[in-house]
Amino acid sequence: MSDTPSGTPAISHPVRVADLPARKPSRMTLTPDAAACAALATELGIEAVRKLRFEVTLKPMGKRDWQLDGTLGATVVQACVVTLAPVTTRINEAVTRSYVTDYTPAPDGSEVEMPEDDTVEPLPAVIDLGAVLTEALALALPLYPRVDGAEVGEAVFTEPGKAALTDDDVKPFAGLAGLREQLENKGD
Repeated sequence: MSDTPSGTPAISHPVRVADLPARKPSRMTLTPDAAACAALATELGIEAVRKLRFEVTLKPMGKRDWQLDGTLGATVVQACVVTLAPVTTRINEAVTRSYVTDYTPAPDGSEVEMPEDDTVEPLPAVIDLGAVLTEALALALPLYPRVDGAEVGEAVFTEPGKAALTDDDVKPFAGLAGLREQLENKGD
């Protein structure tokens, strides 16, 4: 993901952790306007973000850690990977992050196993809900959106005068079927 041409994120909603109540959950809802949705679509490289709503609850965990639970709802438009026609997709995604004070990343250059819980992050002084929204939406986008009925055709390339190699020719058992037929014909 890249920033908008101006160099700023399309959506930013910083929340200072020090300003949050330490004993009760804080609830917030982000509903970006049309201009912010258009900037986000540009940032994500898609055609449009028509509707966008991010409902978030930030609640304290213990004395210093925080839990973010949210629901992301969006309607996005992407180009079909086959026809380039617009494909509209409705996204409803649960978002969870745990911000912990004793998070220790691996030293640079060393190998580490992926943690079982990939929602854990170091606790920053400011949590940018816009950045969380953008990341969650980017991860929820369909990788290969297709218009109903769109199919990838078979492309055949070969040198002039030679038989083209097709998908059926390279299937693992296609050669065995031909060998079986040859053996059956020899036995006759």
